[in-house]
Amino acid sequence: MLTDLEKKIIALLQTDIPVVKQPFREMAEKIGITEDKFLKVLNDLNDQGMIRRFGATIKHQKSGYKANAMVAWNVDEERVERVGNIMATFREITHCYRRNPAPGWEYNLYTMVHAADEEGCYAIVKKISQAVGEKNYTLLFSRQELKKTSMKYFED
Repeated sequence: MLTDLEKKIIALLQTDIPVVKQPFREMAEKIGITEDKFLKVLNDLNDQGMIRRFGATIKHQKSGYKANAMVAWNVDEERVERVGNIMATFREITHCYRRNPAPGWEYNLYTMVHAADEEGCYAIVKKISQAVGEKNYTLLFSRQELKKTSMKYFED
C-alpha cells in the first residue's frame, strides 16, 4: 500500500515535469519536502517496481511529424517475440505491442510510426517489413486526435 507522500509524488509525476535545471527540486517544494527526500521516495518506488520509467509526450504534429500510423502486423506466433524485439529497435517506432487477434482481424503485433507525411510512413514500414521478413500488414492512419492524455492514478 502506498503512503500519502508516495501518492502525492505520483500525482505530481502525472503532470508536466518543469523544464528547469532542477525539476525535482521544484516539484518537491510544491509538496513541502526536500529534493533529497523526493528523490529517495522516487528511488524506492523504482526499486519496488512501482515506477519503471519516465517518458516524454511530444506533440509530434508541432515537431514536424504530420502523419502517424498504427501498423497492424500478422506475425506467426512462434516468431512474434523475436520480430517484435527487432521492430522495437527501429527509432521510427514509438510503440510496439503484441495483442490477441480477434475474429475477422488476424493481426497480432502493432507498431506506431511517425513521419512528415503518409508516404514517409509507407517507406518506413516497407523498410521494417524487409528487415523482419513480414509482408502481411496494414497501416491505420490517424485522421483526428480526439484525446491524448496520460493516465491519472492519483489526484493532487
